[in-house]
Amino acid sequence: MTKLSYQECLKTIYKLGRFGIKLELDTIQDILQSLGNPCQGFKTVHIAGTNGKGSTATYIAAILQQAGFKTGLYTSPHLVKFNERITVNGTQISDDQVVDTYEAVRAADTGKRRATYFEIATAMGFYHFAKEAVDWAVVETGMGGRFDATNVIRPETCVITNLSIEHTDHLGKTIKALAWEKGGIIKPGVPVVTAVSQPTGRRVLQDIAAKESAPLLFYKTDFSMRKARGRETYAYKGLNHHFDGLVKPLPGDHQKENLSLALAACELIFKTRKGTDPRYAFTKTLVREGLSKARWPGRLEHVMAHPLVILDGAHNLHAAKVLGEYLSSFLKGRHLTLVLGILSDKPYEKMLEYLVPLAGRVIITKAKIDRSLDPSTLKKAAERLTQNPVTIIEDVKDAVTHAVQTSDSHDVVCIAGSLYVVGEAKEKFDNTLDQSVKFH
Repeated sequence: MTKLSYQECLKTIYKLGRFGIKLELDTIQDILQSLGNPCQGFKTVHIAGTNGKGSTATYIAAILQQAGFKTGLYTSPHLVKFNERITVNGTQISDDQVVDTYEAVRAADTGKRRATYFEIATAMGFYHFAKEAVDWAVVETGMGGRFDATNVIRPETCVITNLSIEHTDHLGKTIKALAWEKGGIIKPGVPVVTAVSQPTGRRVLQDIAAKESAPLLFYKTDFSMRKARGRETYAYKGLNHHFDGLVKPLPGDHQKENLSLALAACELIFKTRKGTDPRYAFTKTLVREGLSKARWPGRLEHVMAHPLVILDGAHNLHAAKVLGEYLSSFLKGRHLTLVLGILSDKPYEKMLEYLVPLAGRVIITKAKIDRSLDPSTLKKAAERLTQNPVTIIEDVKDAVTHAVQTSDSHDVVCIAGSLYVVGEAKEKFDNTLDQSVKFH
């Protein structure tokens, strides 16, 4: 049989999206068993939650890699290219490896139900990590936790970031229900660090952890992070370590929560193995050097200086609030153009309340995905919140080009509302803004 090309392979993988979301683990377990259970060949950290999963995972992976471990990182969704989801020591899986890995996984997909897009991608990630003989893999859930395809691993440490109502059709409509689903990643005896703050959510996690005899540690109670007075550095007060003078790799005050979670998880990892391998020496130098190399695109990412262009997914209510707070403190009177596109299953009216009042003008756009909200609906909602101009430019790249070309050099352009919108915008910058090419 003729080997698939990379483009043909991706087209085949993306078509699997039509099979939707299936909340059960039998199919992924059968595939992995046929592949020889690749995820049993390396140690893992498992991360669930609503926001901050990707940056937290990136911090942990960066520290493990700096310590000298070959480290895999599995995240979703990708912004521009599928390969972003599966990296080893910061290097994306190659196009040829995508094809080879997919064909191996497809051959193992022989069960009663055909695997979904995310199940295939997850199996590909684990298979690739095994082939590359990674020491550690940091694994982010796709949605939920209990029946997420990634929940077939036996992690060394679990992380549950924050909770905000999302995916109500699958995860429930209350924090209690959401915590039950996210808490499904908790395994017997495996320590958990979390930033869940809602009392109902905390109680659910405490009940699950008690049942599984899993140590459960809370942000702000058992470990914390604070900004140094008058400085742009942070102090971590951890489980057994106190580090000051730390620099956050990513902007936004909310990142101190994600960074604190990552450091607490690393403390647990390194503590349990201290003395077994010289690489398990958790020091301030290791943390600082590891974090200096951490990168997580599309989240408060500054991609152009004049005008300043910021990319931020802000794809749900909590993330929109965080972005609004960041912009409020950052703008200092500078004119802001918002380029916004939101998916139809999001609470778009409430999301707009955090963003639109900050802008001198709003450009409504639409990602090339069938779940995108109709721009006219979004425009009407935005116009109720501002007297400033609100226009529609449906194509994301055209909207970005117009926003930049019609902004002064000291203005700010923020592209947000959906990771799909940010992905399309980032592709434009990656392809046409190689520091020498300008929009003008």
